[in-house]
Formats: sequence, C-alpha cells, structure tokens
Amino acid sequence: MAKTREPQAILKSFVALILIIFTLWAAQWQYHRGIDRHHRNFLISKNSAQSIIDLPLDTHRNLLLLEWRSVQTSGTFDSQKQILLRNHYSEGQYGFEILTLFTNDSGKKFWVDRGWVKAGATAATAPVATPAPSGHVSIVGRFRLSTSLPSGTFFALPGNGKSGITSEINAQAREDTENFYIDLLSGSVPALTPIVSAQLPELSDGPHMAYALQWVFFAGLILYGRFLIRRTR
Repeated sequence: MAKTREPQAILKSFVALILIIFTLWAAQWQYHRGIDRHHRNFLISKNSAQSIIDLPLDTHRNLLLLEWRSVQTSGTFDSQKQILLRNHYSEGQYGFEILTLFTNDSGKKFWVDRGWVKAGATAATAPVATPAPSGHVSIVGRFRLSTSLPSGTFFALPGNGKSGITSEINAQAREDTENFYIDLLSGSVPALTPIVSAQLPELSDGPHMAYALQWVFFAGLILYGRFLIRRTR
C-alpha cells in the first residue's frame, strides 16, 4: 500500500527548525545570564567581606575588580549639588536615595549615596534629610560603578535653600564626575552614618538555569511533535 504524501512537509519542517533554533538560542541566553549573575554574586560576596582600603589614585584601571569593596577617602561635600534617586523602598515605604557631590583631597569629584530618605507628603515636597556636614571629613563606603546609576532625568534638591524638588537633566554627565560613586557607610562625624544605608543586593542566582533547561525541553517537544506528525501521515 503506498504511503500518503504529507502536504507542505518542507514548510512544516522549516517552521519546526526555526522554532528549535529559537528555543536553543533562548536556552543559551538564559544559561549565560545565570553564569553572569553567579559571577556577580561571587564578586559582591567576596569584595564586601574584605577589609577597608584607601580609594586608589588611579581608578580607571580594574574598576570591575574594585566594585563593592569598602574604601576610605577624605574631602568635602558640596551641599549645593544633591540629587534624588526615585523608586527606592525601605520597609515598604517609598522614598529616595540621596546623592551628594563629593571632592576628595586628590581632586576627584564623585557622588556619594548618603542613604535612603522617606518621600515628602507630596511629589513636590522635598524629603527631610540629614544635611551633609560642612568642612573637611573622612568617609568610608562601598565602591560602586557609575553604570549602576540611572541615566536621563531625575529629581534634584535645589541648593538655594528653597523647599521643594525639581526635575533636572543627568547631573552626573553635567558635573563631569568620575565613573564611580560611593555607598556611604560611616565617616569621621556621627552625622555621616546613614540612618538607612544603601543595601547589598540579594545574592540569589535566580531561575536562569531552570529556564535554560525549560527551553531545551521545548526544543525536544517541537522535534518530537514534528516526528509524530510525519509518522501519522
């Protein structure tokens, strides 16, 4: 008995091949995301546990190896230059991370995250934050890459003493700061210790490896389904 020819067999095989290629690409993408996240968690855990070092004079080399390391430096804050990073929460309450411009004794200008502050009563009301100390101070904090900061527009605290907050263009680019910032932990005066300091991220590898296996399973299902369709013909 002659076998019945399968209609559009080449087209069906081509579609199945495209789907298999997509699922294998997705599996590889999830796998590499899992590897990258595991490496990041290892770096955070390792560097955050090491002892404090002086902020290197040459911070343009091996920045990735320095991130999350505790560093110390001395200099002065510029209370006229402060920005608010929105969409930050503490114990379920909405607020901001407040960043103040800092110039150290070597002349490097960078932002210092002085911790979380609760949002004001309205969107136009400035949050109540501990003023940055005047004069020469020493600070200790975690070294962070500026790529972790959001780009574009964000809120700013005016330096003229007026109440309220304003929206301002990316102050980091405009101020020509270094390509890193500091999560403040403590300093030479008690006011420098944040009430709610910037927290370490959750050290979880996430579901990426499970998703990678899931995509491989989908590729197998597509291949098996194509075989069944051809066999039933």
